[in-house]
Amino acid sequence: MSPQTIKVLITAALLLHGLAHGRALFSLVAQVAGAPTGAWLLVRSWLFPSLAPRIAAAIAAIFWLAATVGFIAAALSFYGGFIPGQLWRQLAIVASIVSIIGIALFNGIWPGAPSRRLSNLDTSIALGMNVAILLSLLWLQWPPYTMFGK
Repeated sequence: MSPQTIKVLITAALLLHGLAHGRALFSLVAQVAGAPTGAWLLVRSWLFPSLAPRIAAAIAAIFWLAATVGFIAAALSFYGGFIPGQLWRQLAIVASIVSIIGIALFNGIWPGAPSRRLSNLDTSIALGMNVAILLSLLWLQWPPYTMFGK
């Protein structure tokens, strides 16, 4: 695969991961605002089970906002737009860690999912992507610095 193709694929993966977090963030904001959530699963924290659902959603929104911004910024940085290109790795690593912590703290419920099955699927995909990012960047050192610079 050419470096340009790899660049487009990595940018797209980071951007889509960020947008998925953004969709969940909008669901959390709706929950905080008291909007009708229909069949959505409400976010709850295993660490603080007595938190009201709206308070739990407000706290969870902080994690999803940070992950959303981090992944989108990493995608833009990697592709070479608006943000210095050397920051993309750090942005992707931090966003992945924040996302994992948010998922762990809030029972693995993916905000806005209409059923437990879809929530589990969305959560599994997000965790898989986060682990892939961390393994690629921290353990495999891929993509190589020589291919895309620092």
